[in-house]
Amino acid sequence: MNPFISICIPTYKRIQYLKRLLDSIAIQNFKDFEVIITDDSPSGDVNDLCDRYKNKIQINYYKNPAPLGTPENWNESIRHAKGEWIKLMHDDDWFANEDSLSVFANAAKQNSSSSFYYSAYTNVFEDDRKSTAIYLNSFRKRKFEQNPVTLFSRNVIGPPSVTLVKNDKLIWYDNKIKWVVDIDFYIRYLKKNPSFYIDEPLINVGINKEQVTQSTFRVANIELPENFYLLSKIGVKSLKNILVYDGWWRLIRNLRVTSLGKISESGYREEVPGIIESMISWQSKIPSKILRVGFFSKFIMFVHYLIYRRMLLE
Repeated sequence: MNPFISICIPTYKRIQYLKRLLDSIAIQNFKDFEVIITDDSPSGDVNDLCDRYKNKIQINYYKNPAPLGTPENWNESIRHAKGEWIKLMHDDDWFANEDSLSVFANAAKQNSSSSFYYSAYTNVFEDDRKSTAIYLNSFRKRKFEQNPVTLFSRNVIGPPSVTLVKNDKLIWYDNKIKWVVDIDFYIRYLKKNPSFYIDEPLINVGINKEQVTQSTFRVANIELPENFYLLSKIGVKSLKNILVYDGWWRLIRNLRVTSLGKISESGYREEVPGIIESMISWQSKIPSKILRVGFFSKFIMFVHYLIYRRMLLE
């Protein structure tokens, strides 16, 4: 008989984090699950660690013949899953308490109209040992439920570790991207499937320097090509939504894109939409001290939106 939940863990080295995650799995009160581990590591350390847990939890370990990287190793873990539901977990995240998996499972059993569940979570900053609970505000929840592309402006769902998704193997993580890979998946999935929010921090999300998101943050030659790629998938007309518009305005500002040459230097060689080119032109004429002030930046963005949104209606 197949388990109710498959906890899918793509791994690469970092056994100190994986041990913490496995310890949090071992104490779960909900027991109808399997653990899938797909390993990109060059050594046998992950396999050795899994052997130490074989009497505590059911682990199905798979060594990838060649490293798959992020996010294809995520997909590989999901391919092996036999459970009705997928609980993808990054190896440096862990369950907040022994009831976390029960809450996810009960939500799935009691709200059969949804196939995508996600919870509040706690960011744990491992370098300074601080933590912050992250809850979804009602405005952002309403907006992305109306139109998932608003996630482009801000990922208010969080990392995949906070989700529980139906194991239908129809929608996969796009292995062409890393920085916006979770946003891309959420947008594509939620266009076709309803979501359900659990307003309780069920997952601890480890924030550390080794993460892909930390190493790619504010790196123009990663963020710009990936965001243009995502924009090509969801369509330039998605900028009619002012939250998406503001997301692009902030991206250009934060990466200090003052010319089309900066976009070329990032590695993106395709045509830049006229509306984005206009944003760049406007921002290049405004002192950076003013743009860095949130109120003024928002005001200027809104004026630009009112003047140029007709370009999106043509």
